[in-house]
Amino acid sequence: MQNMNRKPRRTRTGRARTALKCALLVLMTFALAGWRPLDWFVLKRALRAKFSDVDWITTRQLADWLNSKEGPAPVLLDVRTPAEWEVSHLANARRVDPDASAEEVANGHGKDTPIVTYCSVGYRSGEMAERLQKAGFTRVRNLEGSIFEWANEGRPLVREGKKVTTVHPYDTTWGRLLRDDVRAPLPSPAPRK
Repeated sequence: MQNMNRKPRRTRTGRARTALKCALLVLMTFALAGWRPLDWFVLKRALRAKFSDVDWITTRQLADWLNSKEGPAPVLLDVRTPAEWEVSHLANARRVDPDASAEEVANGHGKDTPIVTYCSVGYRSGEMAERLQKAGFTRVRNLEGSIFEWANEGRPLVREGKKVTTVHPYDTTWGRLLRDDVRAPLPSPAPRK
């Protein structure tokens, strides 16, 4: 007879979810204290645990790939809101809704097309990369650190085809991961009527 008092085993997904929640709590604590390097370390580990089946690419690897004349350039998918996109994005990227299906995002691309997803820090783009992989896309990578790390390293950003240097901070908490000189101001909330 089974022991009815025994706790059920936590699944890998459950452990990853718990680890992500703990990491986010630690991240928020350190963000308030202004410990950006530690914040990034904790965040990257948590995201890699949450999206363990997703392939990742560093900002340096992506920059080298985009500057290379060999092989096809990847399709860059910006998985952020229109308000974030309008402040800046990577050159030649295409904005896709964070909740879009893989079929909507595929837009006629073959399953072997190289695709790189990015958002602010890697969570929304990790979800999109996961959706694309489950739909059969074989060359999908998520940009580690996403546009925040890209901007913090001084890599090129554009808005309406012109070079810019600032990024939408998503909100005041997550925006602390951006250097002060690359953090765009958040729009003021609309006045209450």
